[in-house]
Amino acid sequence: MRNISYQQKNFKAAIKKLSRRSQPLAEVEQTVAQVIARVKKDGDKALLTFGRKFDRVNFRKASDLKVAVANLKAAGNSLSSKEKRAIAASRKNVTAFASHSLRKNWTAENTQGAKVGEVFQPFERVGIYVPGGTAPLISTVNMTVALARAAGVPEIVVCTPPAPDGTINPALLYALHQAGATEVYKVGGAQALSAMAIGTRTIAPVVKVFGPGNSYVVEAKRQLFGLVAVDLLPGPSEILVLCDSSAKPAWIATDLLAQAEHGPDSVMILVSDCKKTLAAVQVEVEKQVQTLKRQRPLREVLKTGATSVLVKSMEDGVQIANDFAPEHVLLISRREKSLLPKIKTAGAIFLGNYSPVAVGDFLAGPSHELPTGGAGKSFPGLTVDQFQRRTSVVKLDRASMEKSAPIVAKFAEMEGLDAHGRSATIRTDG
Repeated sequence: MRNISYQQKNFKAAIKKLSRRSQPLAEVEQTVAQVIARVKKDGDKALLTFGRKFDRVNFRKASDLKVAVANLKAAGNSLSSKEKRAIAASRKNVTAFASHSLRKNWTAENTQGAKVGEVFQPFERVGIYVPGGTAPLISTVNMTVALARAAGVPEIVVCTPPAPDGTINPALLYALHQAGATEVYKVGGAQALSAMAIGTRTIAPVVKVFGPGNSYVVEAKRQLFGLVAVDLLPGPSEILVLCDSSAKPAWIATDLLAQAEHGPDSVMILVSDCKKTLAAVQVEVEKQVQTLKRQRPLREVLKTGATSVLVKSMEDGVQIANDFAPEHVLLISRREKSLLPKIKTAGAIFLGNYSPVAVGDFLAGPSHELPTGGAGKSFPGLTVDQFQRRTSVVKLDRASMEKSAPIVAKFAEMEGLDAHGRSATIRTDG
């Protein structure tokens, strides 16, 4: 873990490197552009080729990419009742949280008496990416697909990478079926986003894509934006712990390692105004990491993606958090109430010793699909209303038109758009 202290001479320069904005690496940008172009040109054939290259799975024909409805329905047969209850408990909380966020139609009258308002309708067909690989993210199904169903989306398409033997984790399939997925395809990476956005003979195009993924998935969203709508840019997992001496070092270490085990490109940052706490947490990290299963990604993160920062004050720590714009912030401080409003760019904030980020990952209710890589400066986390299309509605009668026409005509005159003005005055002249 790299150590930075406000007492060192190059502190400002070292901290400046933690201030970032989301931007792709040139290599990733180029690779994704090639994938999109290939899918656009060759469709299903490209998906089969990239499946062999990236997912190491050898599907012979395009129909092998689709998960049969019967397999979705049967997926729960191999799960225990405890596993099913855990999935259901998570989905229940997510759906309940979503019910408070759904936007509702409204109407009102403006100053001239015209009726104005908004209507909110679910998108007709959405595409959702669910990461798989070495850690099939079953929880992501509830955090995305369940939101789409709560919003009333009729067609929910899911792409998820298969194992090399061509199978998908049964718990993931069961969660997809229970959450409301209507189509599931065994396709991963940038090619999955490309297929859902562009469309192939097997996968019909969607109007908006959702879901977290690695840097290639995130870059595919960025390049496909405009062809389809996108939700946000959620990449590799990140956590920033901001704590004072009231934090419990052993507990903090578990939070840091929990996010680091997502993969070698994860990021963990520990910030405190207490040197003793920083040291104690690092001791716990080294002790606990030896007991965990995912040694390779954990060791890689500790080597290249872990930073400890000693700050002069907790306010300085807040500034670092805002500059870094982390996916998750865990704030543990005796001054929680005064510090919380100052944290502006985090995807999600967890408060106090008893609020592990893992509860947000699996159960609490808000979606765990959150902006990473500095995108939190511009993007919020995923909410159910992002599955709704907003449309404004305006209706005037003669009385409200007579009050509106002179104002419209004046704007038209100022902007040199006489046809605009005439379209209003013709309805009131004579």
